Amino acid sequence: MQDDEIDYSDAPPLTDAFFERAVLRIPAAEAQDWIKLDPEIASWFRKRGDGYQDRILAVLREHMRTQG
Repeated sequence: MQDDEIDYSDAPPLTDAFFERAVLRIPAAEAQDWIKLDPEIASWFRKRGDGYQDRILAVLREHMRTQG
């Protein structure tokens, strides 16, 4: 089925009130993979090309190593 074939006629409208009450729920198994970065930090790493997530992890691991 294609998106344009879906019948939404019985679905209630999504109002601002709905989104004000909405809560993002991440399964516990996936939550360990999420971290919030300041936009300027994420941008700095991304500008250096592919593998930016690995570089972020390397920086964090090095910090852990030096902190004992």
